[in-house]
Amino acid sequence: MPELIKNTLYVMTPGSSIHLDTDAVRVYHPDNGAKRLPLVRIDHVVAFGGVTVTDDFLHRCAADQRSVTWLSGNGRFRARVIGPQSGNPLLRVAQHDALRDNRRRLDIARTFVAGKLHNTRQVLLRAAADAKGTRQQTLRTVAHAITQDLTGLPTTDNINVVLGIEGQAAKRYVSTWRHLLAEHAQVTAPTHRISRPPTDPVNAALSFGYGMLRIAVHGALEHVGLDPYIGYLHGIRPGKPALALDLMEEMRQLLVDRMVFTAFNRRQLLPQHFAHHPGGACELNDDGRRTYLTLWSEARSRPWPHRQLGRDLPAAVLPLIQARLLARHLRGDTPHYSPWNPA
Repeated sequence: MPELIKNTLYVMTPGSSIHLDTDAVRVYHPDNGAKRLPLVRIDHVVAFGGVTVTDDFLHRCAADQRSVTWLSGNGRFRARVIGPQSGNPLLRVAQHDALRDNRRRLDIARTFVAGKLHNTRQVLLRAAADAKGTRQQTLRTVAHAITQDLTGLPTTDNINVVLGIEGQAAKRYVSTWRHLLAEHAQVTAPTHRISRPPTDPVNAALSFGYGMLRIAVHGALEHVGLDPYIGYLHGIRPGKPALALDLMEEMRQLLVDRMVFTAFNRRQLLPQHFAHHPGGACELNDDGRRTYLTLWSEARSRPWPHRQLGRDLPAAVLPLIQARLLARHLRGDTPHYSPWNPA
């Protein structure tokens, strides 16, 4: 049935249907009855697999600029509906111009990767501070190697080299997952990032979190008037919101990965929260999704330092802040885009 978390309505139970009821939303399930919520409390609606949405409800959401997003059971993006786009079209022209300028594209792409590597390093160093012995040494060694990867970014003159540095750092990071999980965690760390589909609880939890982050980043880009499908690091990929994927890079490790590994270490996420399917796929079950969304809500409320603005901000507003900073750079108001780094 529905869960209302920070003005986002999540409807998770297969067989549920979402209806418009005057100025309210009514979520119905044959076994659980109906629940009614006023629309004024809801900014976004997220429907998981097996949930249907009526036409009249979609039309009302489009008129109100309320987004409706469909996700698979493991959090993979399926579709998104929102009303007429707003914003200054000149900003989108500037966005396209920057993509066609190889130097500007390279500069922006390098910045996204630099933000990702810096924050990955922070995750490892924070974990190392609480570790001992070989585990601590390994985390610090990989953090140092990623620092070396960072130093090579400013001299790169090719987008493929930037992607190569990002890929190398990602492999280093994944190799530390077994050290990010505590000995008392009830799951085993995988040796690879597997997402199509996830085949283990850690990858399933990460995929689900990235799905939640993608919703936030995609919406933030649309809110400021940018095209989520025209990116710089990821370029133009048919059917893929490349700019949303770009902006997510600097936020994945601190906003999703850290929360996931902490939840496993605290036994808030357990093996019984996951379903394993005959083909090998693994995904959160209904109880797991409810638990995860509660943790996600708490994580979004957590304040994080923002060095450029000089104050702490809740995680929930970071995508919007970074989207605005990127828009300012593309318009020419600032010479560089600065990724979010809390330390």
